Amino acid sequence: MINNHWFVSNLNNFKDQLALVHEDNEYKYDEILNKVAEYDKEIEKKIINGSVVAVISDYSFQSISIFLSLLKKNCIIVPITSKVDEEQKLRIDESNTEVIIKFENTGNLLITFNDTKINSENNLINDLRNKEAAGLILFSSGSTGTPKAMLQNLENLCDVHKHKRPKSIVMMIFLMFDHIGGINTLLGLLMVGGVMVIPSNRDPNHVAELIQNYKVKVLPASPTFLNLLLMSDAHKKYDLSSLRMITYGTEAMPESLLLKLRNTFKRAKLLQTFGTSETGIAQMRSKSSESTFMKFDDPNLEYKIVDRKLYLRSATQISGYLNASMESFDNDGWFDTGDLAEEADDGYIKIIGRSKEIINVGGEKVLPNEVETIILEMDDVADCIVYAKSNQIMGQSVNADVVMNLDISNREARKLIKEYCSEKLEPYKIPSSVNVVKETNFSSRFKKMRIDKDVDNS
Repeated sequence: MINNHWFVSNLNNFKDQLALVHEDNEYKYDEILNKVAEYDKEIEKKIINGSVVAVISDYSFQSISIFLSLLKKNCIIVPITSKVDEEQKLRIDESNTEVIIKFENTGNLLITFNDTKINSENNLINDLRNKEAAGLILFSSGSTGTPKAMLQNLENLCDVHKHKRPKSIVMMIFLMFDHIGGINTLLGLLMVGGVMVIPSNRDPNHVAELIQNYKVKVLPASPTFLNLLLMSDAHKKYDLSSLRMITYGTEAMPESLLLKLRNTFKRAKLLQTFGTSETGIAQMRSKSSESTFMKFDDPNLEYKIVDRKLYLRSATQISGYLNASMESFDNDGWFDTGDLAEEADDGYIKIIGRSKEIINVGGEKVLPNEVETIILEMDDVADCIVYAKSNQIMGQSVNADVVMNLDISNREARKLIKEYCSEKLEPYKIPSSVNVVKETNFSSRFKKMRIDKDVDNS
């Protein structure tokens, strides 16, 4: 049976308002509600309440509508954005998926059942079903390469937004459908009756064109993508003056890049966000648009810093991993984020890097973000990434891949960078090798990938 759900019912307050834009199509809130009602009838016949349902899609009118329909049916939703069959199968298996939903070109549902599901019972899933609550399964990378399947109580994530008031806001949906930040953005916008602008791809020029055409006010993105936006000159080709806020997270922001963004987007406030898949997205306050210091301003979350490691405990943290131990949580519920942070006397903190990315040069610790910040100050450098390589004498060495604004060799680039860094960094922090590249190594989620496969940072 399909239940009413307060979150979906709230959309009736915005029936005549524009809800989302995707692939040159515009949809109002009443069109979403109609599509939800259509899907309700279809899944009522085929899907049992509380089923684990994988939705193979990124954001779209159809995927958002089925997400809401499954929420009403107290299903446990597994968003999967990968287009690789092997990757899809791995996530389906690790999440105990029972039902698989894809979309035909017509937008119609294609519902199949996972006949190969091995583990039919899971205590965490059963506990959530007994509460008659909807769930969400997201993934984080495990040390073995097998993704860790994390079970969230979706009702808790909805409740965070329960008392928000209607707001006229046009926001880019940049983070993906299977990302905790993306889900948080989706829920927040739906609750206030905002407009979601969904890019068909995450090319800087395409994103900039959408900002121009739909007068987007808020752009959430990673520092890596924001630098690509600058490098592409998209901000010069398109009118981005509608932007009033740019939020950034998922990785440490180089201070020199933040300054470039501040000088480029003078009318926009730059706000750092923070969260993890395990603990949810925290409410944050940046010290200023020029500062990488931020403060947790969230009644549902606690933090502590021990030996520069950041630990979180929240009301929205996961019920547990379906396929992995809970060793990253201690007995008191504190989660080791893997992030390194420093705290100022006024209570503001700054993320300075990831513990697994620290470069150990003969016993001296180097933070890649510190070195990147210095290198990115150089006018001749468009982008860079700093990472460790194995070294027989020192254990590890500091290395940099750089995108240059000059046509020069590796040797010439190293000389320029060494000369500049020698006045600002200790000698052991200066890159021992420099490679000129066309683009730095980053993931499909626009996060820099600093881990060299030959380096053990465990």
